[in-house]
Amino acid sequence: MSSTTGSRIVVTGATGNVGTSLVRLLSEDPKVGSVRGLARRLPEWEPRKTEWSAVDLASDRSDLVREFEGADAVVHLAWAFQPTHDPAVTWRTNVLGSIRVFDAVATAAVPTLVHASSVGAYSPGPKGRAVDESWPTHGWPDAAYCREKAYLERALDTFERDHPGVRVVRMRPAFLFKRESASEQRRIFGGRFLPGTLARPDLLPFLPDIPGLRVQALHTDDAAKAYALAMRTDVGGPFNLAAEPPVDVELLGEMLDARPVRLPRTAARSAIAAAWGLHLLPASPHLFDAVLRLPLMDCTRARTELGWHPAHTTPEVLEEFLLGLRQGAGADTEPLRGRKVG
Repeated sequence: MSSTTGSRIVVTGATGNVGTSLVRLLSEDPKVGSVRGLARRLPEWEPRKTEWSAVDLASDRSDLVREFEGADAVVHLAWAFQPTHDPAVTWRTNVLGSIRVFDAVATAAVPTLVHASSVGAYSPGPKGRAVDESWPTHGWPDAAYCREKAYLERALDTFERDHPGVRVVRMRPAFLFKRESASEQRRIFGGRFLPGTLARPDLLPFLPDIPGLRVQALHTDDAAKAYALAMRTDVGGPFNLAAEPPVDVELLGEMLDARPVRLPRTAARSAIAAAWGLHLLPASPHLFDAVLRLPLMDCTRARTELGWHPAHTTPEVLEEFLLGLRQGAGADTEPLRGRKVG
């Protein structure tokens, strides 16, 4: 993207977890002339230099080419996590909708496409060492989220071959948290009636220690900084994004002053599968299977080529998020609306 003042940026999924952080950052950037935020439902939020368009990527009636014309970059963040019981619905939004975005970028001759991939796109990998961006991206096929992220990696392989004039950047962040996303993520993964007040150390005397449960996290604002750097830096390809240290039962036990208690994978999965099957828990057992297999990511490329360094450590990220859960925190957009339960 040109560094001259007045760049025009279009962001899909602009009212979600990453979208709100990125739009806020871009609206404060003097090198950005305007931001066009695309979302299914228009927000009350009015950041500087930002205009909104109501767009549903699941519908092929949306004129994405018109929205993208004249843009210096399109950042594609839109994603539907639910309903996990009907993967055909999320496929229409996440996969078919993304392909419509890619096609519109090419038709509108947008020079830069920044796509939100994920650690979930990676094939199963090690927990004792970190892998770089060359690790295979075939996902965990049983989990819809991973299957869709991996499919779009292959779609972008074809897109880059057919449209060499478009600079494509693929961001592969770890699990993203911030205070304002707490209510949304509670609804997505725990259910709308799960009390956020349960995220208190005095109510958690022990933590389940499940073999393989070692993942990475990142503050959403730090991810947004990486997206902004990718737009103003002449780079392409994938970038891993994660904070340190990894999240495991020892870290959580220290944070919550809770004692780890070993729990077999099969027992944990059976409980999740039963709750999911009864529609008591939105997060599927298939996603649980995937999380246990995700590799740890090496973020050297983002540091050296983007000059990116996360401002928040993993404990800081989790402490902020847990506080948001207890407070029912949210923001002035439909996806991030706050609600305190319990």
